[in-house]
Amino acid sequence: MKRGVVLISLIVLGLLSVPSRCPAPLVYRPGEGWTYESVGGGKWVRARAKDQLDVAQEAFNNKQYGVAKKAARRTVKRWPLSDYAPQAQYLLGRVYEARRHDQRAFKEYQKLIEKYPKAADYDAVLQRQYEIANRFLGGQWFKLWGFIPFFRSMEKTADMFTKVVQSGPHSAIAPDAQLKIGSAREKQKEYILAVKAYEKAADIYHNRPKIAAEAIYRAGMAYRKAAQTAEYDQSAAASAIATFTDLITLYPDDSRVAEVRAYMRTLKTEQARGAFQTARFYEKKRQWDGAKVYYNEAVSFDPESTYAAEAKRRLETVARHSRAKTASAPTP
Repeated sequence: MKRGVVLISLIVLGLLSVPSRCPAPLVYRPGEGWTYESVGGGKWVRARAKDQLDVAQEAFNNKQYGVAKKAARRTVKRWPLSDYAPQAQYLLGRVYEARRHDQRAFKEYQKLIEKYPKAADYDAVLQRQYEIANRFLGGQWFKLWGFIPFFRSMEKTADMFTKVVQSGPHSAIAPDAQLKIGSAREKQKEYILAVKAYEKAADIYHNRPKIAAEAIYRAGMAYRKAAQTAEYDQSAAASAIATFTDLITLYPDDSRVAEVRAYMRTLKTEQARGAFQTARFYEKKRQWDGAKVYYNEAVSFDPESTYAAEAKRRLETVARHSRAKTASAPTP
């Protein structure tokens, strides 16, 4: 028995003589939650979330962006559930933006939106994302590996505006962001995708006349551009005319009504041109019935156009060939 007591005493004394490497104590602080207090670290390291965020903010204010980034990221990683984590995440985006790393800044802001949807800076984050996307829409280059300006991408730009709309569909900047999706698509010359973006804006914000009228106008203009690039198919011209007609009907007092009416007249000429080109195709193939149909369409679309005048002349030629074909056909 005595030997056992002596042995236990020796073990306890041995343990007490070894330097302790136990973790720091677990501490609870309001706004920070339960956390282990750390010991040591760099000059910028702090043991409390608030203090760590203060270091990050002060460094940012002094344009010491390296320290600000490290301190803000440590706040987010070490105290992710604290009240200070959303502010630190926002500050990370500000740091990357200040360093002109807009792609990375946008991603850091997106993390804040997804991880902390109730953050106080939510609207400010959306505004900053919108401004970043706007810079890319204006021609700023995306960076290769995050450092080398390498390419423009309206696809990525449209995706950025889409994220802004999805994150804040009822925010003050959402209508403009939705319209900017269409602008990015137009720069891609993806006019039908642009129309879809504009039509979505007109549909979502139909109770806001200024936004809805702008969206309808832009949709009509996108259709008009599509019509100008089409050689034969003039369905885009027809869609443009229908869209401009909607604008005039729904918003007769809009300042662009006269402009739109002029576009509609030129679009009818575009329709006549497309029909005339299609008729010429059929005529060259000696398919007289098809040529006749499209020459007649050219006349009906814009009777006063040069295409209509030439179509009338070609119709006489087509009629002669058609009669000759009928006369030469074998009698059953």
